[in-house]
Amino acid sequence: METDTMPQPQPLPPTDTDISTATDISTGTGTGTGTGTNTAPALGDDVAEDSVWEELVTSALLGTDRRTPARFVGRAARDAPGALLDAAALHTVRRRAGLRAGPAAPPPEPAPEDPREPLPEAARRRLDQLLAGRAAPSPTGRRGAAPDLTELLPQWLLLANERGYKAPAATLPALLDAARARTDLRPQALRLAGPRGLWLARLNPEWRFALRGAGAGSSLPAPGDREGVRLLWDEGLFAERVALLGAVRAEDPTAGRALLASTWSAERAEDRLMFVDSLRTGLSDADEEFLEAALGDRSRNVRATAAELLSALPASALAGRMAGRAVTCVGLDRTADEPTITVEAPHECDTAMQRDGLTATPPAGRGERSWWLGQLVEAAPLSCWPPRFGGRGPEEIVALPVADDWQNELHAAWCRAAVRQRDPAWSRALLGSPATPPATGPGTSSLAERAQLLSTLPPEERALWVASFVAAHGLSEAFQLLGVCEVPWAEPLGRAVVDALDIAREAGSYPWSFSGVMGLAERCLAPEAARQLESLTARPDETEDISPGAGGYWAEAFQRLVSTLRLRAAMRAELTEPSPVPGAPASP
Repeated sequence: METDTMPQPQPLPPTDTDISTATDISTGTGTGTGTGTNTAPALGDDVAEDSVWEELVTSALLGTDRRTPARFVGRAARDAPGALLDAAALHTVRRRAGLRAGPAAPPPEPAPEDPREPLPEAARRRLDQLLAGRAAPSPTGRRGAAPDLTELLPQWLLLANERGYKAPAATLPALLDAARARTDLRPQALRLAGPRGLWLARLNPEWRFALRGAGAGSSLPAPGDREGVRLLWDEGLFAERVALLGAVRAEDPTAGRALLASTWSAERAEDRLMFVDSLRTGLSDADEEFLEAALGDRSRNVRATAAELLSALPASALAGRMAGRAVTCVGLDRTADEPTITVEAPHECDTAMQRDGLTATPPAGRGERSWWLGQLVEAAPLSCWPPRFGGRGPEEIVALPVADDWQNELHAAWCRAAVRQRDPAWSRALLGSPATPPATGPGTSSLAERAQLLSTLPPEERALWVASFVAAHGLSEAFQLLGVCEVPWAEPLGRAVVDALDIAREAGSYPWSFSGVMGLAERCLAPEAARQLESLTARPDETEDISPGAGGYWAEAFQRLVSTLRLRAAMRAELTEPSPVPGAPASP
């Protein structure tokens, strides 16, 4: 009976080539051409083996009908593709078997020892939790009631470093990854990672940031190691040199300045700018000679920075020159019905003024004369004004009327001068009473300038001023001011913020209108404030005069705030107390 089945292919009889190749594999000898003579390359003959392999690859790419290997010549065209694949398989095994092991790479140097204390067990588990990621997002898009762990990591790192702990070796990769993703974490994360973190960073290009700039601080030579300091200063990368100069300057300002002066003339302009700016650390009258010479630098930016630093030294020659110019422009009109400040802005910005740091060309929208006046007053020492105004103090001077609409320009320049010279007396005068509406304040209506002025006051006074401001004006304008207050917030400030949030809740608004303040409160309120917030976590009854659902949203926001404060308290306890008994909860 006939069938429709296709005829099955029969295996081809082995050829001399196949036998020779198989023999090559097992013994390293054979008759690669089937002639019975040993003409095939020996297993160790790399050149001949490579030529055979190249021939097979070329035939496979072009096709056996266009490029038939010499060993297959005479075969039927239909047999060549299969024979090519068989030969390729055999040569693949031969090539792999014939590989010689390369020399072993030298092992890395052992990780250096870190003598610091290890973390308590509870704190180690907490670090793993913080590095693992943030709380899962709510399906509705709201933050939910769970704390945001990533926002607590900076505080945890700061506390751990203050207590002198070292990171567990197993957490170093995750810690370096977190520092790579967030530049704000790097200083504290690399400090906790210590010398072993830097050792590990040298083995992974993705962590190379740890070897640059401030991140390399723990690998810098000690400021007293003169040979090591000089070697790194002469041969180090720019970021390493910046970090080195900062470290030496913090330890010995005179030695730092001398180090910079030794290569100053050979530095690039952009490098000179960064180096001269580093003199802010430990700035003193001893730096005047160097900065005065920098006023003649080829770079305008270097000249401007040197002038700014000199103007922060009230006894410097530049400050004296600026005072002489400023008092000729601003004075007291004694002929008016009441004492009034008169202003006569400069009519030119000459070469000497430009050498002392004044920029001649104003920005768009500014008049030349007002631009020059502002720069002069900003750079003049504040001590020159009481004698100019008959012995009046800062508060009396700021309260004087200013003729011809020059008040805003004059007061703004005094604000910048008070911040530059870190003068709390002038800052208080320009801030005025916190109860005064910002638009009618004595010195400035800019919240950004008020925040800068506040930064010059002692922390306790700063907190009290902002607390009074929040009590008088609410939270809508207080965000920038809260950001300059010391963390954790002092009790009067924390109480004022909580009361203002409660007032906003009672007014029926939604909590996301105050999301920035709520985020600050989670990070900055003292953990003890959780008790004050307990009563606000309950969902209130809905009334007709509030926005729909607002009460529930506020309850959720306060629950998250309380949970975060309690978690911060637990973090602090874990880093200051012995580890809890195994099996006990990690946090209250």
